[in-house]
Amino acid sequence: MMQARMNNPAVTVPGAMDALLALSKSAQQTGIPDTTLELVHLRASQINGCSVCLQMHARDLRKAGESDEKIDTVAGWRDAPHFDDAERAALALTEAVTRLSDRSDPVPDDVYAEAAAHYDERQLGGLILSIAAINVWNRVNVSTRQVAGAWG
Repeated sequence: MMQARMNNPAVTVPGAMDALLALSKSAQQTGIPDTTLELVHLRASQINGCSVCLQMHARDLRKAGESDEKIDTVAGWRDAPHFDDAERAALALTEAVTRLSDRSDPVPDDVYAEAAAHYDERQLGGLILSIAAINVWNRVNVSTRQVAGAWG
């Protein structure tokens, strides 16, 4: 049986959960569709191997009415017909921001410009903050080996 290394730091460190939830809430209030943010969360979680977040965000996408075909092809979004141009731009930005150390120009101008073409400055800021927030959650969960399904 899988067992976490420790209780989740977001729960045990005073104020951490409130801060993380506040950051996510502020990103949600920028006008980006909730399903786009969930796709972003799922894609970053795939890259980072966070089983807690993979299960949670796939479940939330299903609850929001997204098809299994779309959810199942998030990792292959470039070749899958289920994503619109704005979602593709958000997913490309997610990959770049999540994989900062993988290339000398971590967030290339073309990736940023494509996202900026679909989202205004406030929304783009919200998208970047949302990507940063899911990366925090992924890193906390993976490093402490939180168990998928334990978070409801």
